[in-house]
Amino acid sequence: MSEQDARINYTGSYEAEDVLRWSINTFSPSIKIACSFQNLVVVHMALQIDPDITIFAIDTGRLHEETYQCAEDLQRKLGVKIEWFFPKHEAVEPLEREKGLFSFKESVENRQECCHIRKVEPLKRALSDLDAWITGVRREQSTSRAGAGKIEVDHVHGGIVKINPIADWSWDRVQDYVREYDLPYNHLFDRGFLSVGCAPCTRPARAGEEPRAGRWWWEQAEHKECGLHNRNWNI
Repeated sequence: MSEQDARINYTGSYEAEDVLRWSINTFSPSIKIACSFQNLVVVHMALQIDPDITIFAIDTGRLHEETYQCAEDLQRKLGVKIEWFFPKHEAVEPLEREKGLFSFKESVENRQECCHIRKVEPLKRALSDLDAWITGVRREQSTSRAGAGKIEVDHVHGGIVKINPIADWSWDRVQDYVREYDLPYNHLFDRGFLSVGCAPCTRPARAGEEPRAGRWWWEQAEHKECGLHNRNWNI
């Protein structure tokens, strides 16, 4: 077990609030929350523990207008600032010039290339100086996330700790929390979306489909990750 792995010595309750409190107390100030504006449950919970915790987001340059509006609503209602990260123009410009604006639909490899430029590389910079990060990943979102732990070692990002406090929550439980605290939310969910990413790569889910079925709907389910949440060791 590495030195970083040894820091995971959690013996408390696995309720979301308890996991969050432990992670913030253990790793602060070297911990941040990743927000994709799917929901603001984790952000709201964390702010009750540490009003000064940093919230970061990735602007891929192709987000929905409703996602940007949710970000504005979050800042206005909860009084927080968002630390934005962006793809490097020296990577985006040649991609679009050489392969066009929709190369990601031509193959899984092309789509992963686009995701790497617009999401994965900015995330790497966002996490570069951290000991831990917090996400809103939930197991029921897709088969690729079914094994997500509430506390993981993120070997993809140098062995830092990854916290998924609502990994075991259902969509209905998320919505109950949003209503209880009157939180801002992404209004794409009013239009049948169950998962939100870049505008060209996301559509409403159909009846009976899993939540992430509307992401990259032209691909097989096992490929539907952009690289932000590849599997890690968990406890």
